[in-house]
Amino acid sequence: IDPRDTAGTGISKLNIALDKRPHLLPRATTQPTTTSIYGTAVRPTQTSAGSSASNAQRTNDIDLSKRHTVNREEKQRGRFLEIFKSDCPDIDAIKKAAWFGCTREHRPLVWQILSGYLPPNKARRSDTLSRKRSEYWRFVAQYFKTRTDANFSSLYHQIHIDIPRTNPAVPLFQEQKVQDAFERILYIWAYRNPGSGYVQGINDLVTPFYVVFLSQYIEGDVEKADITQLEDEILANTEADTYWCLCKLLESLHDNYTFAQPGIQMKVHDLRRIVSRIDKPLDEHLERNVVEYLQFSFRWMNNLLMREMPLTATIRLWDTYFSEPNGFSHYHLYVCAKFLTKWSKLIKSLPDFQAIMLFLQSLPTSSWTDDDVSELVSEAFQLKCLFPKAVTSVAGTT
Repeated sequence: IDPRDTAGTGISKLNIALDKRPHLLPRATTQPTTTSIYGTAVRPTQTSAGSSASNAQRTNDIDLSKRHTVNREEKQRGRFLEIFKSDCPDIDAIKKAAWFGCTREHRPLVWQILSGYLPPNKARRSDTLSRKRSEYWRFVAQYFKTRTDANFSSLYHQIHIDIPRTNPAVPLFQEQKVQDAFERILYIWAYRNPGSGYVQGINDLVTPFYVVFLSQYIEGDVEKADITQLEDEILANTEADTYWCLCKLLESLHDNYTFAQPGIQMKVHDLRRIVSRIDKPLDEHLERNVVEYLQFSFRWMNNLLMREMPLTATIRLWDTYFSEPNGFSHYHLYVCAKFLTKWSKLIKSLPDFQAIMLFLQSLPTSSWTDDDVSELVSEAFQLKCLFPKAVTSVAGTT
């Protein structure tokens, strides 16, 4: 079952587009009455007599979900291994595979290629890495010392106080070496991009790159990793790679971070325009309760939904963004529209401004997995096919 399969819906426009990507595997389900955090339907416990049977069924469902995940990851691993057999892998093939999620071992290289940081040609990658890493550390030596100058002290102060607030629940980001690296990355970027400049929220965008690139050297959960045992060269390379990929990302979002952030203003306008077309009752309910889209979706645009879901889910989301034309600036709007309308029934049941805003500022996504994100991006793909010209605020080419 392809989540983007619209058979029976009467939406014939999608039929041509649906064969452009491989099918997603279905989730393992049983008789659906409630949903577990694994995305599998489970039977409720109705009586104490049926408790054992219910628990057994729940265990079976979780096992099926885990097996499905393993099978999917193995399939994806095989696809990437085949792609990277070539000395110059095809960019379109990488995008097609990455759209459905990268394997952990291939994600660092995939992101570096699709962001434009590294060339696909294998023979050129090593020289490019060496040159760009050296260039970054020359920037640090040249510019980071200016952070105490009168003209730049306020910039550095803002970055310095934002870093400890960056996803504070993740132990890795509380490591002093990591915070120092983030300070250098953000300060050098801001110093070299005075037309944009640093704003709160950019600090969040550093974290997926850092975690992904660090994952090459760490087994297990990177978010809880002890980096004190890693060689300084590994940390230096991770920092430099993060800087350059962040630069590429922010190039595609330039209008989001110029004065008054006009890119975000346009994106919020586009979001409302899309939602009003696909869920008019929800749009009218928000309007009746004086809920402005800017009030809840500003950070969706500023932080690319990073504060609305776990970091692991964000990383999965970015796999697809890197694979889509204008993924971060364009496709993101369709994702946000489906993200909002996902909660439509519940939002429309809320009685007033305060209740709606409290819900939208604390959505029940803390247990989201790759499956939840895969479903979301697939629904967004349907929406993009239906309304390909709905987004006008496209900036950049990522």
